[in-house]
Amino acid sequence: MVEHLPQIPQRDNFNLMGWYKEIPCVTRIYLTAAFGTTALCALDFVSPFSLYFNYKLIFHKFQWWRLLTNFLFFGLFSFDFLFHMYFMARYCRLLEEDCFRGRTSSFVVMLLFGIGAMTAIAPFVSVHFLGSSLSFMMIYVWGRRNKHIRMSLFGLFPFTAPYLPWVMLAFSMLMGNSPTIDLIGMAVGHMYFFAEFVYPKLAEIRGWRIRRLMDPPLILKWICGEV
Repeated sequence: MVEHLPQIPQRDNFNLMGWYKEIPCVTRIYLTAAFGTTALCALDFVSPFSLYFNYKLIFHKFQWWRLLTNFLFFGLFSFDFLFHMYFMARYCRLLEEDCFRGRTSSFVVMLLFGIGAMTAIAPFVSVHFLGSSLSFMMIYVWGRRNKHIRMSLFGLFPFTAPYLPWVMLAFSMLMGNSPTIDLIGMAVGHMYFFAEFVYPKLAEIRGWRIRRLMDPPLILKWICGEV
C-alpha cells in the first residue's frame, strides 16, 4: 500500500531464515513473540480472552500478564494480521537499525515508555489490544525522524514520511475502522518524540539542569552490551 520512492530492487532468491536472522535483536524478539502468540491462539492452546487488556482483571484479579500480552496479539491469521505484522516489523526494524543504531537500550526505553503510556490511557478508551497502537507510535517516530523521505500511496499519491501515520489513519477510517487505536499511538509517539528529540535541545538552550528525560538506566545499558 505505502512504499518508498524510489523503490528498492527486490531480491531474486528470498531466504526467509536469512531475512529473519538479519532482523535486529529487539525487533526479532517482538516479532517472534507476536507471531508465536497468534499461532498459539490459532491452535487453541491459548484463548484471546486470556490476553486482552482488562483493568479489573489486571489490578483486582492480579492477572499481570495481560499488561504485556495485549501488545502481542494482532488477531488470528488473516490479511489484516499480515498487514499489521508487515508494518510493525518494517518500522520497528527501521527505527532500531537507523535512529537507534548502537543505542539498543534507548530503543527499549522507547518501547517501555509506549507500553506504559498506552496502558495508562487504555482504561479510559475501552481498548482491549494495543499492539496496533504501539506500531503506530513507531511509525510516527520514524516519520518525524525521516522528514525528507518521499513515499507514495499505491504509487499514485506522493507525500513525505511525517505524513505516513496520517495517511494510514485516513485509509483505516475509509475501511470503516475506529480511529481510536491509531490516534493513541500517534499521541504517545508525539510525547516520546518531544521528550527524546526536542526537550534536550530546549534544555540546553535555556540552561535547564535536567537535560535528558529518556536516558536508559545503567543496568539496561549493561544488559544491551553498551557498557
